[in-house]
Amino acid sequence: MDAESLYRSQRAYIMKGQTRPAEFRSRQCETLKRAVLEYEPQILAAIGKDMRRPETEAYTSEVMMIIKEIDHAVRHIRSWMKPIRVRTSWMLRPGKGYILPEPYGNALIIGPWNYPFQLLLCPLVGAIAAGNTAVLKISDIAEHSAKVIEEMVSRYFEPEYIAAVQGGPEETQQLLDQEFDYIFFTGSVAVGKIIMEKAATRLTPVTLELGGKSPCIVTPEARLETAARRICWGKFFNAGQTCIASDYILVQESIRDALLASLRDTLKQFYGRDIRESADYGRIINRRHFRRLLRLMENQKVFFGGETNESELFIAPTLLQDVSPQSPVMQEEIFGPLLPVLTYRSLDEAIHFIRSLPNPLALYLFSDKKATQKRILQETSSGSVNINETLSQVSSITLPFGGVGESGMGCYHGEESFRTFTHYKSVLHRSIRFDNSMKYAPYRTPLKYLKRVMRLIG
Repeated sequence: MDAESLYRSQRAYIMKGQTRPAEFRSRQCETLKRAVLEYEPQILAAIGKDMRRPETEAYTSEVMMIIKEIDHAVRHIRSWMKPIRVRTSWMLRPGKGYILPEPYGNALIIGPWNYPFQLLLCPLVGAIAAGNTAVLKISDIAEHSAKVIEEMVSRYFEPEYIAAVQGGPEETQQLLDQEFDYIFFTGSVAVGKIIMEKAATRLTPVTLELGGKSPCIVTPEARLETAARRICWGKFFNAGQTCIASDYILVQESIRDALLASLRDTLKQFYGRDIRESADYGRIINRRHFRRLLRLMENQKVFFGGETNESELFIAPTLLQDVSPQSPVMQEEIFGPLLPVLTYRSLDEAIHFIRSLPNPLALYLFSDKKATQKRILQETSSGSVNINETLSQVSSITLPFGGVGESGMGCYHGEESFRTFTHYKSVLHRSIRFDNSMKYAPYRTPLKYLKRVMRLIG
């Protein structure tokens, strides 16, 4: 089915009102859960073929997170759907005001390749819970995952309700030419700007989940061994191909050497002496990204790692030291297993450096000092902050996930996913049993008296 026909079939379906009842929404969420659980072996195998991601990483970051989203939504759909009563002004009484959550309508969800299932299906849970139809645009880069998604969705859902579309930029453009009611995009900043420009022609609301250079600050008060383990886990999970991975470290200069040594020792503990042989370390998605990462490594001083093998799309976890802020590796989001380590003298200097760059999607701080934590929270802006941890904020169902500025707009996860795909319609219901003549022309009430009344009733 071409993009226009698909859109028209979903437009006709949403107009029937079948997606609105709570029972329908809950049932469709449960259908999605059954699909994911049945296809779990194929999902894990596809991710393994696309990125050689370890099964543990694939399960926890894809299958488990989707199931958590579904279970949470099913438990709360009815309460999320309830009208929200609000206080009504005395001037409008007898009457009542309330806010009515209603579906936007037809949603377009555009997913990336790095977490092909989670970053497509978690937003879908929100769209279903909010009573929308959805077209899922699957990235064509993770080709094995794309095939599994398309097969799974087409088997469990009718295309006029939920449909999955494979393809590249041309197919995406064809979908963007349709009059969707909401667009949810996860991907790069550059493509996000294109999506938003296209949406602006029809004033279509959008959520943009982008990326950027997420910093990791390490202070002298940090517990270095713990910090090193958590930094390495968060950075080299999925071979660094994570939008909220630490893009660089800012470490106080007096502890730089100790941190580098601890990071090196941790990597050896995680992956062994020959990382290429480790079953717990993934691969780069394709040759284009592999060569892009090689270019970023050029002329850099490698403290640890640096080994590559193009035939396997292997790049070892690599620690870079003495990195210039003007070097290419500091000018774009790395999205791979390269970790530049920069130093700072004072916290003021670190904060100034972070604020000189676009707002990141995440910021990580390792410090046990409350005054330092408070300053970072108050004096920097980012989509999220993790104190003494990395990556894990995305797994919390109660924490909204999203960016700010160039790292994105809007958020989702848990109730925020429902809110994202919901229009909150204001409703005022007046009684006809009383009608105040003062508001109608000809105006007979003296203005002085009217002002006094307004002050009294508020």
